[in-house]
Amino acid sequence: MISVEEAQKTILDTIDLMASEKVLLSKALGRTLSGEIISPLNHPPWNTSAMDGYAIRFSDALTASKASPQTLKIIEVIPAGKLPEKTVGPGEAAKIMTGAPVPEGADAIIKVEDTDKDGETVLIYVPAENGDYIRLKGEAIQEGATVLSRGVKVRSAEIAMMASIGKSVVPVFQQPRVAILSTGDELADLDEVRGPDKILNSNGYGLEAQVRESGGIPITLGIAKDSKEDLKEKIAAGLSADFLLISGGVSMGDYDFVIEVLEALGVTMRLWKVAMKPGKPLAFGTLSDRPVFGLPGNPVSSMVTFEQFVRPAILKASGRDQLFRPLITATLEEDLRKRPGRRQFMRAIVSIENGEYRVRSTGVQDSAVLMSLVKANAFMVLSEEGDLIKSGERIKVQMLSEPTV
Repeated sequence: MISVEEAQKTILDTIDLMASEKVLLSKALGRTLSGEIISPLNHPPWNTSAMDGYAIRFSDALTASKASPQTLKIIEVIPAGKLPEKTVGPGEAAKIMTGAPVPEGADAIIKVEDTDKDGETVLIYVPAENGDYIRLKGEAIQEGATVLSRGVKVRSAEIAMMASIGKSVVPVFQQPRVAILSTGDELADLDEVRGPDKILNSNGYGLEAQVRESGGIPITLGIAKDSKEDLKEKIAAGLSADFLLISGGVSMGDYDFVIEVLEALGVTMRLWKVAMKPGKPLAFGTLSDRPVFGLPGNPVSSMVTFEQFVRPAILKASGRDQLFRPLITATLEEDLRKRPGRRQFMRAIVSIENGEYRVRSTGVQDSAVLMSLVKANAFMVLSEEGDLIKSGERIKVQMLSEPTV
């Protein structure tokens, strides 16, 4: 057996970046940029009013106060979306709306709530300083500036940013196509008529969801029987995808033929068995640099090994820099006993109490009990050393989602 870190390195060292493609901005959410985004314009494109109010020369309101207001002549009204037509001279003001261009001659904005309109004039009740409430041309983004770097995951903020500089089409890495095959004579699909000797194929659906969450495109191959012929036919079909995931058939049972079939199809096996719990019988190989994963058949083991090995590989292929879930330190709320020899990823619930992370297990940790994973928002990462871990100790935790409060 090899360590978790050795297995991760062996796998990630084989993963190549996907090719680049261009997509509509509206389709870029969740994708990873494959190139820099350079602004072709200044934002804002002109000096802009940050408030509804009056554009003035600040020197005209140096001594303005409630007791002694400054009276200025209104020369025009400038709504957002309209360019000014006049220059503001001494003793003059232009009524202006938020986002409208500041007219020539004006160097300050007085907020409307600090004024009173009196016919064709405005009374100014507060003094002004040069530049008050004016957003300068190019203050947010300058023409030619790099606004987003290669490798950035596109969120809603990045979408808005690219829209603000007119990027309707953007470069992103392609999404890996991930073929998913479940194996086992005991499996039945959800819409099958099944007898008492069958169990439902939860792995296929769980892995499909994990692939989508990781940014891949799942390709479902269905269920292969425990025969070399059926495995060979279905695995061969999956080898045309960018990734191939096979759940079950990689242990040491009489009908575990997956590794034998993979080697017969030309796959170079690079590892088998990892010192972890759950998920020891993990297999990994490549065919012409195409990654092939043999995941355990137990549902929890399958999903845990996906998290630790497949998800980082998909993210790397997709151009992401941050490959692993965040790690925190939390205070244990119960005594735990662990056997030595393998790293354990114990399903857990992390909460925040008085500003401190606290963690407890989800209960029964059998690798066939999916409810232990349903309840979890984290994994307690317990080292290969075995012993009693006492309540109150600080331990390492890998977050899957937000802590409870």
